[in-house]
Amino acid sequence: MLRAAALAVAALLAVAAAPAPLDDLGVDAAWAKTKGAGVTVALLHDRVGEPAELKGRVVQAPDMTGTLFEGDEMRTNDYSTVLAGLVAGNGTGGGGQGTAPEATVLSVPITSMPLEGGLVDPEDAQGTPLDSPIARGVRYAVNHGAQVIVVPMGIFGVGRVERDAVAYALQRDVVIVSGAGDIGQWPSSTANGTSYWQFPAGFPGVIGVAAVDDAGVRAPGSSDNLSVLVAAPGVRIPAGRVGGRQLAVNGTQAASALVGGVAALIRAEYPRLPAELVARSMSDSAGPHPGNGYDDKVGFGVVNAGRALSRAGELARYQEAVPVAGDLYFGGGPKSDGPRPPGPDPLRLWVFGTVAVLSLAAFGLLAGLLARRRR
Repeated sequence: MLRAAALAVAALLAVAAAPAPLDDLGVDAAWAKTKGAGVTVALLHDRVGEPAELKGRVVQAPDMTGTLFEGDEMRTNDYSTVLAGLVAGNGTGGGGQGTAPEATVLSVPITSMPLEGGLVDPEDAQGTPLDSPIARGVRYAVNHGAQVIVVPMGIFGVGRVERDAVAYALQRDVVIVSGAGDIGQWPSSTANGTSYWQFPAGFPGVIGVAAVDDAGVRAPGSSDNLSVLVAAPGVRIPAGRVGGRQLAVNGTQAASALVGGVAALIRAEYPRLPAELVARSMSDSAGPHPGNGYDDKVGFGVVNAGRALSRAGELARYQEAVPVAGDLYFGGGPKSDGPRPPGPDPLRLWVFGTVAVLSLAAFGLLAGLLARRRR
């Protein structure tokens, strides 16, 4: 069973959407260059449907939960479909509009919502399982061509299998984006002055995302801890239509989906930019920065797709301008002339002999001059 800390769907979905927040993310400037075509974004959540705004751009992965038997039907999940729309929806038919409207979504089911048992207390989420849906999902996504992986929700506690799966992805230069969590108003968070970490957002190299309102202030409930790298809108975000209703979503799951789309834009424009520089391009260009440059509530600030794409271009040029002679310093090293054979060196003998003869001649001349003076 997935040890998850996710809000119930009812708390994440609301009717009547607010104005689109994509302007706050600077997508128009980014879309002038790319809309994410050619990039596959893996969404590790429940199974994604294929509404009009995602038509022809959803690839289904096998169930990773291990709870289905042969012949069971894997039904799509409305909330997962909404999140996919925030990544790659193109707004067709009044549907969801995402930050990378031409990207492909790889739907990797790792849980079924709502989760059995509801919210899980962090202190009860212990244990070291040999495998987990998140770990299976991450590895599957990497092995099937995802350039970006979005894990909207996470688990409490550092699991070795999840950590190893994340390391597997990062070693293969795959960008991972994950929600920092929505427990900022839990009694434990209030008492401790900080929120429990959730993973994979808390693993090094993962882009942890907080949620903010339309004023750029941390959203109520958004987790605050040092896993937060950047923030994105996460309060009443317009989403797709479900059951004829226009929905809005809240929380870091929605925020991470938006940031995952921005990562896809960077990957589309600069496919050779390493994953760590994709993250840096977003953190460098996020804004406004908090008073001290960083805090655990919004990280380095709210992501801006246009500025992030420009910063990614700068970082890509730096890479090209500073080549590293890897073979010289980290390979076999410079070629050697090989060992010298033993015995006299003719050239050295001639030089030594000439110097000796000249020295003796000079000594004799000096001795003669001194002898004449004494007479």
